[in-house]
Amino acid sequence: MMGRLKSEQAQLFYQFQLDDAVPEDHLVRKIDAALDLSWLRSELAPHYSSTGRPSIDPELMIRMLVVGYVFAIRSERLICREVQVNLAYRWFCKLGIEDAIPDHSAFSRARNERFRKGNVFRRVFERVVEACIAAGLVGGEGFAVDASLIQADANKQRSIAGQDWHKDRDPETASRAVKEYMATLDDTAWGAATDVVPKFVSPSDPAAQWTGANKGPAFFAYSDNYLIDVKFGVIVDVEASRAIRQAEVGAARTMIERTEERFGLKPERLAADTAYGSAPMLNWLVEEKGIAPHIPVIDKSKRDDGTFSRSDFDYDAANDAYHCPAGKTLTTTGTLVNDGTTLLYLARKHDCDGCELKAMCCPKNPFRKIPRNQHEAARDVARALAGTEGFEQSRHERKKIEMRFAHLKRILRLGRLRLRGPRGAQDEFTLAAIAQNLRRLAKLGARPPPYAVQCLA
Repeated sequence: MMGRLKSEQAQLFYQFQLDDAVPEDHLVRKIDAALDLSWLRSELAPHYSSTGRPSIDPELMIRMLVVGYVFAIRSERLICREVQVNLAYRWFCKLGIEDAIPDHSAFSRARNERFRKGNVFRRVFERVVEACIAAGLVGGEGFAVDASLIQADANKQRSIAGQDWHKDRDPETASRAVKEYMATLDDTAWGAATDVVPKFVSPSDPAAQWTGANKGPAFFAYSDNYLIDVKFGVIVDVEASRAIRQAEVGAARTMIERTEERFGLKPERLAADTAYGSAPMLNWLVEEKGIAPHIPVIDKSKRDDGTFSRSDFDYDAANDAYHCPAGKTLTTTGTLVNDGTTLLYLARKHDCDGCELKAMCCPKNPFRKIPRNQHEAARDVARALAGTEGFEQSRHERKKIEMRFAHLKRILRLGRLRLRGPRGAQDEFTLAAIAQNLRRLAKLGARPPPYAVQCLA
């Protein structure tokens, strides 16, 4: 018998429990078990007035943003709409069935004012990392670092030539993104990363870098830098930077130091690609941090013209000299060249004049010169590690960070930024990293212990 919708008057009273409408295995339940925001109000209290109309609960806005990034809802307007109609989202946001949803404009005001002043997104990210540590998802022995380009909200058609852009703008008349850019001109991850003038600059977002690094059409982009623990791929730090190698290397150092300071985690080894294999970076890892660099060395000393390369010369550390294949000695005066980064080791002219190997060594020069970087000892450490079993393991584990970026772009749909400026990029990258770590906790079924409420001193 065919059923029919009831046409009579609806019930006057209903007995409804929102908790009963959310399945026990729903993702929001698992995320809610891992996310503790009981500290939030006390930490934001100094940024709110003690008088006037009560504001929207900051925990509600954070929970709604978490929903948006976990479930790839990119628009704050759309987040409000989805929370309005989705019972599971309402339950996660601690809203009753009749509670009003805040207007989407409230997010912009809170993010640009109180949340940034209180560094709230960073605080939430660190709490989630602590939850991962408490759940045993962070080993702390091996880290991997990498960066991925994320397209900026900037249009090539509205850009100007790099030489036509002037940094001496009036801060009072500049947009928020321009003010943020001007505030980072001395930062090693932004303005101080390089003196090279970019080909194009976006007036609406000058910190975005014009780049063609993906071997396709060039575009304006930011670099999203991740530092992950290789045990389960948990993101232990995240940093936005300009989309150039120098800035990405600077961001890597910042993240390693911040992770050690904040969580007491310093890895035994760091896995990265060749972009991080510069001499200063390797020396910093080996000499200052005591971290084994499982990183390919940037080395341009190998010759392809059939003559001897630097590797054919033996370095005598005790006497600070090189010995050539013919047994002759090359010494240095100790004077640094190439902007103070390189020592030159020179052979004697009369040793090279009668040498039978001269045609294979220095056929066009009267004597042989060997350049040696001032950080060559650290480079030698990295070369010695290459090819070892541990290095190969790190090379395999490095794929986990590539998977994090693939998940970021394909599942969370963060292929293009919505917010502009360095702070906008940092906010989006941090929220996305929070979402990825929460999904990791949910997937592995972790139930970390709740945090004690922290009050301001």
